Amino acid sequence: MTDNKSKDDITSTTRSTEAANVYDTVKQNYIRIVDEFTKAQPQYTQSVSNLQLDYIAATKNTIQNMVSAQKLLSSNGNVPMITPLYTDEFVKQSNEITENIVRAVRINNQLTVNAINAAAENFRTLNRTIESVTEFNTSAAKAWNSFLTVQQQQFLHKQ
Repeated sequence: MTDNKSKDDITSTTRSTEAANVYDTVKQNYIRIVDEFTKAQPQYTQSVSNLQLDYIAATKNTIQNMVSAQKLLSSNGNVPMITPLYTDEFVKQSNEITENIVRAVRINNQLTVNAINAAAENFRTLNRTIESVTEFNTSAAKAWNSFLTVQQQQFLHKQ
Protein backbone atom coordinates (compact mmCIF):
# COMPACT_ATOMS: atom_id res chain seq x y z
CA MET A 1 0.00 0.00 0.00
CA THR A 2 1.41 3.37 -0.98
CA ASP A 3 0.97 6.63 0.81
CA ASN A 4 -0.77 9.14 -1.42
CA LYS A 5 0.40 12.19 0.54
CA SER A 6 2.82 14.35 -1.32
CA LYS A 7 5.74 16.23 0.15
CA ASP A 8 3.77 19.49 -0.21
CA ASP A 9 0.85 18.04 1.76
CA ILE A 10 3.17 17.01 4.60
CA THR A 11 4.89 20.42 4.63
CA SER A 12 1.52 22.18 4.63
CA THR A 13 0.27 20.02 7.52
CA THR A 14 3.49 20.68 9.48
CA ARG A 15 3.14 24.46 8.96
CA SER A 16 -0.51 24.34 10.05
CA THR A 17 0.43 22.44 13.21
CA GLU A 18 3.27 24.88 13.99
CA ALA A 19 0.98 27.86 13.45
CA ALA A 20 -1.67 26.32 15.70
CA ASN A 21 0.96 25.76 18.40
CA VAL A 22 2.09 29.39 18.17
CA TYR A 23 -1.49 30.68 18.46
CA ASP A 24 -2.22 28.35 21.36
CA THR A 25 0.94 29.53 23.14
CA VAL A 26 0.06 33.20 22.58
CA LYS A 27 -3.49 32.61 23.86
CA GLN A 28 -2.25 30.79 26.97
CA ASN A 29 0.31 33.51 27.72
CA TYR A 30 -2.25 36.31 27.42
CA ILE A 31 -4.67 34.43 29.64
CA ARG A 32 -1.91 33.91 32.24
CA ILE A 33 -1.20 37.66 32.25
CA VAL A 34 -4.88 38.51 32.69
CA ASP A 35 -5.14 35.90 35.46
CA GLU A 36 -2.28 37.59 37.32
CA PHE A 37 -4.07 40.94 37.11
CA THR A 38 -7.23 39.21 38.30
CA LYS A 39 -5.43 37.78 41.36
CA ALA A 40 -4.27 41.25 42.44
CA GLN A 41 -7.61 43.00 41.84
CA PRO A 42 -9.23 42.11 45.21
CA GLN A 43 -6.13 43.43 47.02
CA TYR A 44 -6.30 46.70 45.06
CA THR A 45 -9.99 47.04 45.80
CA GLN A 46 -9.42 46.43 49.52
CA SER A 47 -6.50 48.88 49.61
CA VAL A 48 -8.54 51.61 47.93
CA SER A 49 -11.45 50.92 50.27
CA ASN A 50 -9.15 51.11 53.31
CA LEU A 51 -7.67 54.37 52.03
CA GLN A 52 -11.15 55.86 51.62
CA LEU A 53 -12.14 54.81 55.14
CA ASP A 54 -8.93 56.30 56.56
CA TYR A 55 -9.58 59.54 54.66
CA ILE A 56 -13.14 59.71 56.01
CA ALA A 57 -11.96 59.07 59.57
CA ALA A 58 -9.25 61.76 59.26
CA THR A 59 -11.78 64.24 57.86
CA LYS A 60 -14.25 63.61 60.69
CA ASN A 61 -11.45 63.87 63.25
CA THR A 62 -10.28 67.18 61.75
CA ILE A 63 -13.82 68.59 61.85
CA GLN A 64 -14.33 67.51 65.45
CA ASN A 65 -11.00 68.99 66.56
CA MET A 66 -11.55 72.28 64.70
CA VAL A 67 -15.04 72.75 66.11
CA SER A 68 -13.87 71.83 69.62
CA ALA A 69 -11.01 74.33 69.41
CA GLN A 70 -13.30 77.12 68.19
CA LYS A 71 -15.91 76.28 70.83
CA LEU A 72 -13.25 76.42 73.53
CA LEU A 73 -11.89 79.69 72.17
CA SER A 74 -15.33 81.31 72.05
CA SER A 75 -16.30 80.13 75.55
CA ASN A 76 -13.05 81.39 77.12
CA GLY A 77 -12.96 84.76 75.44
CA ASN A 78 -14.95 87.84 76.19
CA VAL A 79 -15.75 88.37 72.51
CA PRO A 80 -18.45 86.08 71.15
CA MET A 81 -17.68 84.53 67.77
CA ILE A 82 -21.31 84.63 66.63
CA THR A 83 -23.62 87.29 67.92
CA PRO A 84 -26.89 85.99 69.36
CA LEU A 85 -28.98 87.97 66.88
CA TYR A 86 -27.59 85.99 63.96
CA THR A 87 -27.30 82.58 65.57
CA ASP A 88 -30.72 81.29 64.50
CA GLU A 89 -30.30 82.56 60.94
CA PHE A 90 -26.81 81.07 60.73
CA VAL A 91 -28.05 77.65 61.94
CA LYS A 92 -30.98 77.75 59.49
CA GLN A 93 -28.76 78.63 56.50
CA SER A 94 -26.13 76.11 57.54
CA ASN A 95 -28.76 73.36 57.67
CA GLU A 96 -30.13 74.36 54.24
CA ILE A 97 -26.66 74.36 52.69
CA THR A 98 -25.91 71.00 54.27
CA GLU A 99 -29.17 69.51 52.92
CA ASN A 100 -28.39 70.83 49.43
CA ILE A 101 -24.88 69.36 49.54
CA VAL A 102 -26.19 66.01 50.82
CA ARG A 103 -28.76 65.92 47.99
CA ALA A 104 -26.08 66.78 45.43
CA VAL A 105 -23.77 64.07 46.79
CA ARG A 106 -26.58 61.49 46.63
CA ILE A 107 -27.39 62.45 43.04
CA ASN A 108 -23.70 62.35 42.12
CA ASN A 109 -23.30 58.93 43.73
CA GLN A 110 -26.31 57.58 41.83
CA LEU A 111 -25.03 59.02 38.54
CA THR A 112 -21.60 57.49 39.19
CA VAL A 113 -23.10 54.08 39.97
CA ASN A 114 -25.26 54.31 36.83
CA ALA A 115 -22.22 55.25 34.73
CA ILE A 116 -20.22 52.33 36.12
CA ASN A 117 -23.11 49.94 35.48
CA ALA A 118 -23.45 51.28 31.92
CA ALA A 119 -19.71 50.80 31.36
CA ALA A 120 -19.98 47.20 32.62
CA GLU A 121 -22.90 46.56 30.26
CA ASN A 122 -20.88 48.07 27.41
CA PHE A 123 -18.05 45.63 28.16
CA ARG A 124 -20.53 42.73 28.08
CA THR A 125 -21.86 44.01 24.75
CA LEU A 126 -18.32 44.38 23.43
CA ASN A 127 -17.56 40.81 24.47
CA ARG A 128 -20.65 39.49 22.66
CA THR A 129 -19.72 41.54 19.59
CA ILE A 130 -16.18 40.16 19.59
CA GLU A 131 -17.57 36.63 19.84
CA SER A 132 -19.91 37.28 16.88
CA VAL A 133 -17.15 38.83 14.76
CA THR A 134 -14.82 35.95 15.62
CA GLU A 135 -17.50 33.43 14.65
CA PHE A 136 -18.09 35.26 11.35
CA ASN A 137 -14.34 35.50 10.63
CA THR A 138 -13.88 31.82 11.43
CA SER A 139 -16.68 30.87 9.05
CA ALA A 140 -15.26 33.16 6.34
CA ALA A 141 -11.77 31.70 6.82
CA LYS A 142 -13.11 28.14 6.60
CA ALA A 143 -15.03 29.00 3.44
CA TRP A 144 -11.98 30.67 1.92
CA ASN A 145 -9.73 27.75 2.85
CA SER A 146 -12.25 25.32 1.37
CA PHE A 147 -12.39 27.36 -1.84
CA LEU A 148 -8.59 27.51 -2.06
CA THR A 149 -8.25 23.82 -1.41
CA VAL A 150 -10.66 23.02 -4.26
CA GLN A 151 -8.83 25.44 -6.57
CA GLN A 152 -5.45 23.95 -5.67
CA GLN A 153 -6.70 20.41 -6.25
CA GLN A 154 -8.15 21.37 -9.62
CA PHE A 155 -4.90 23.09 -10.56
CA LEU A 156 -2.80 20.09 -9.51
CA HIS A 157 -5.04 17.66 -11.40
CA LYS A 158 -4.76 19.72 -14.59
CA GLN A 159 -0.99 19.46 -14.56
